[in-house]
Amino acid sequence: MEQIFVVRDIDYITIARVFVAFVLGGLVGFERERVQRPAGLRTHMLVAAGSACFTVASIYGFQGLGANSDPARLAAQIITGIGFLGAGAIFRTGDTVKGITTASSIWITAAIGILVGVGMIYLAVFTTIMTWIVLFVIKTVEVRFERNQRRSGDPYMNQPGDDTTKR
Repeated sequence: MEQIFVVRDIDYITIARVFVAFVLGGLVGFERERVQRPAGLRTHMLVAAGSACFTVASIYGFQGLGANSDPARLAAQIITGIGFLGAGAIFRTGDTVKGITTASSIWITAAIGILVGVGMIYLAVFTTIMTWIVLFVIKTVEVRFERNQRRSGDPYMNQPGDDTTKR
């Protein structure tokens, strides 16, 4: 019974991993919050940390209990569950669809959490940086490109107020 409260080295490692997942998820979520999307800072932090928690639990939580452990099975279930969560962020109104980027950012945030959970911190940091570049830098480039296309009178570029799906 007293073994429950013994702190092991692995406890410090797993706590650090979950903390890193909170931070990296927060970096992605900050960008979503900045552009006032429904799934923002807190959502992304919780998705990344939750994925990390499930992952470290699947790796370390069943050791010594006589159970066969396969952490990849749990990761697959995280991906499925996050797909369901992300689907709730997608809205269709008429011919327009909104929320796909937010759903994608939730999905990649879960992947970041899984990476941190298995200890692939450098890949998780790299993925976070690349995600931020896609969400912030690429969006800025897209907006400028569209603005320049409208100014140049590109006949294939819709004017403000036009239905963007019909060309």
